[in-house]
Amino acid sequence: MNLYKKKIERIKNMKGFVLKKDFNYGALSFLVLALFLAGGAILQLLLYPNMPHDAIVMVSTIAFTAAIIIAIFPLWTLVMAIILILWVWIIGELSPYLYPITAFSSLGLLISSSFQLVYHWDKVIVLRLGKFQKVRGPGLFFLLPLIDRAAEFIDTRIRATDFSAEKTLTKDTVPVHVDALAFWMIWDAKKAILEVEDYTEAVILSAQTALRDSIGKHYLRSLLSEREELGREIQQALDTKTNPWGVTILSIEITDIIIPKELEDALSKQAQAEREKESRIILGAAEVEIAKKFTEASAEYANDPIALQLRSMNMVYEGIRQNNSMMLMPASILDHMDFGAVMGTAAMQKGEQAKRDSEKEVAQDEHNQN
Repeated sequence: MNLYKKKIERIKNMKGFVLKKDFNYGALSFLVLALFLAGGAILQLLLYPNMPHDAIVMVSTIAFTAAIIIAIFPLWTLVMAIILILWVWIIGELSPYLYPITAFSSLGLLISSSFQLVYHWDKVIVLRLGKFQKVRGPGLFFLLPLIDRAAEFIDTRIRATDFSAEKTLTKDTVPVHVDALAFWMIWDAKKAILEVEDYTEAVILSAQTALRDSIGKHYLRSLLSEREELGREIQQALDTKTNPWGVTILSIEITDIIIPKELEDALSKQAQAEREKESRIILGAAEVEIAKKFTEASAEYANDPIALQLRSMNMVYEGIRQNNSMMLMPASILDHMDFGAVMGTAAMQKGEQAKRDSEKEVAQDEHNQN
């Protein structure tokens, strides 16, 4: 027993018990049943006017209760069992003369189960005596009681399914956790039901396998920077596998890539170092470009001493104009400009300013004495 349990535990995605249904019992089915019960009640009153109304109401109530049970467990075997129990109870407990309402109730339960309403985006696989008969829908159609079975209602709209690959090694042996999203749809309902047991589970497991296989073929750097290419690669591999099932994969999108924290810090430092390197290279290139421009300017000034002198005078003027600034000039500038003349002019301006200030002070003292 323990050995059997261990074998079972090794099986992943083991399916539990799933109740198969033969049809859908919806609002339209209840409406059909109500019409049959109304017709049965009228016929009962016409044939047996003296029959108590309580008995008719009781049979109708039992039929509706049975319909609720059928809606929960839509199986032909259950319908036949309920009809048989209804007849035994009516004949044995109530009265055989209630056969009109009982017959109509039985027909109502049987025929109401045969009316099937399919939405616009659905397809239904119909089996007749266990064999494939036709793909129905959308719209209203009728099942032959006890013979036909609606095997599956297939939603043909685009679906979005998330899946992941945990602790998968890249080509450079880095463990990563990748989350992805698959957009897919069923284009052939017949193949999706007849070719594979559970198409949803098959698509998810195949997508996980394709994702792991693709991760193992790429380096971590390309995995992080080429997500779209990785998604297209998985989509092509997965679409090849699922097409025989009537399923097409529209696209695969990588939503998240999680790497170890230590490696994440190392990659951050590496990126920071690379940015620092690039900034230094750009700064060096700018210095080279500036040096080239200075070389060109020096060549121009060498051929035109007057321009150089004017430029030197302008530099001195700018330095004098800024009161609290410091200006550093090369010593060779004295060879290219009449620095004494310039400084003499500046000293003359300062002397005149001092003379004007002293005259103002004398005038002020005389005014105060008066």
